[in-house]
Amino acid sequence: DKVENYRVYRPDGGREKGPFAKIFEEEYVRAVKSPKYHNLFSSLSSLDRRSLPGEVHDGYFSIDKKGVETDTAENNQANRDNAERGYQLIMRDKERLLGFESKLKFIFSHSALREGWDNPNVFQICVLREVQSGMSRRQMIGRGLRLCVNQRGDRVRDENVNLLTVIANESYTAFADTLQKEIETEAGIRFGTVDKQAFAAVVRTDAAGDEKPLGIDASLVIWESLRGQGLIAANGKVQDDLRLALRNQTLRLPEQFADVANQVEEILRKLAGRLDIRDAAERKRIPARRAVLDSPEFRELWERIKHKTTYRVKFDNDELIRLCAKDIEKAVPVSGPTLDIHIAKIRIGRDGVSAAVTAEEFGVEAPGGNPALPDILSDLEEKTRLTRRSLTAILIDSHRLEDFRINPQRFIALAAETIERTKRRVLVDGIKYQRIGDDCYYAQELFEREELTGYLKNCLESQKSVYEMVVFDSEGVEKNFALELERNKAVKVYAKLPHWFTIPTPLGNYNPDWAVLIEQEGEERLFFVVETKGSLLPDDISGLEDAKIQCGGEHFKALAAGTNPARFVRARKLKDVLDHCG
Repeated sequence: DKVENYRVYRPDGGREKGPFAKIFEEEYVRAVKSPKYHNLFSSLSSLDRRSLPGEVHDGYFSIDKKGVETDTAENNQANRDNAERGYQLIMRDKERLLGFESKLKFIFSHSALREGWDNPNVFQICVLREVQSGMSRRQMIGRGLRLCVNQRGDRVRDENVNLLTVIANESYTAFADTLQKEIETEAGIRFGTVDKQAFAAVVRTDAAGDEKPLGIDASLVIWESLRGQGLIAANGKVQDDLRLALRNQTLRLPEQFADVANQVEEILRKLAGRLDIRDAAERKRIPARRAVLDSPEFRELWERIKHKTTYRVKFDNDELIRLCAKDIEKAVPVSGPTLDIHIAKIRIGRDGVSAAVTAEEFGVEAPGGNPALPDILSDLEEKTRLTRRSLTAILIDSHRLEDFRINPQRFIALAAETIERTKRRVLVDGIKYQRIGDDCYYAQELFEREELTGYLKNCLESQKSVYEMVVFDSEGVEKNFALELERNKAVKVYAKLPHWFTIPTPLGNYNPDWAVLIEQEGEERLFFVVETKGSLLPDDISGLEDAKIQCGGEHFKALAAGTNPARFVRARKLKDVLDHCG
């Protein structure tokens, strides 16, 4: 992300190759020797093959235009000549740059080749820096979206030739999503929008056999019909209902356009896109069940779990350092760097920007070399929020710094993940909750005041729940648990705890799953807060999630005052809860 990574400017005006330039030449030599590219270089002598890497790449930077080279020393004349030739070839002499006789094929740039630079034969763009929010991806790919030209200067319109490959420094999905937002914001293009004149060019054959376009007035009639059915918004934005109608082939158009329905549907498909959708007709507001909400049983249950708490964390920093070092020392070995390659096609249409993977390759051995080691302390300091002094002690005591040399990035990731996991364990072990007071609690009225909505396919009708339907997240564990609660006679009332019922933890808020009242033999009532998971083993749950669950357990311990308090349990099935009733 610095000019110095490619080109180093000496105080005397001379220029030297930076690490990127050296890496490029090393890899180019490797590629020349590869059988895959044998035909491209079969005509070159061994001498040409050795000199070629230095001739196929050059760079142009804003600093070059300012004339950083001095004009006083004779021995700088060669540098000035080289710089001038590079500038003229890249910035001025486009025809010669495009010719087969020019060996220059790879151009490095930093903040220089933007709107004013026009080269129609750019086919690959490789991003060497992390894409920041201020860098426009639209500007980036704009350098490669010109229709290419042949050796006569004629535009080539073959889609198989005009392919731009972007090697982005982020996932292709993130690149495509951000690119669409930038195009919408900067270019004023509206994706997924039906204009009132969208169907004006649709061709209709009249009784005499003549073909005529529908025209703007007829297009407006179709548009108003779509708007009246709620398939598009007032601004023409495509709604999920339109996508559903196109998918199910249930789109209804005014009868006078039946003969051109196929053409209209094809236009709408291009505009609507291929997004995953849910049936908006199935989304509904779920009211509270007054009979349960006002029942003495639920009031008893709520009284035991409604209060809020605050927490304090106590831990020994020296012990944290010791544990972190020990855990890093025991962590998995670090191997040399490998590459995961994802190739995707990005399509820009009127419906927006979409990406689809065409090929993937994992664990490709990365080229060797001795890359410069990054600042591990600064990187870990940012990721873990520990002091540099603590991090230094952890790394030394871990006896794993040799792995840092073998694969710097992987070791930093391993160390950061291990330290964070150990921190979570230490925080949970040292956390203590305290009830705030009688006036600080979740009011029962929130069940009616806060709206609960859900899609019918993720809902289950209920008689014992505080809501008329239970909205479950998982088709397996949560749905089955809700069914068991409904069927078991020992369960009197229960609630799938809503999103606003949260417990503060050092790792973010925690939202428990269920509150349940169980009555044994018609007399003793037992109260539970239940966390349902597919596995009861902590190792099968993510470290962050498990730590939050443990904090939730400590929270309810702090509320366990008086007789018969609510118990916090983990469960896969209702039987796991009933086992605690003994």
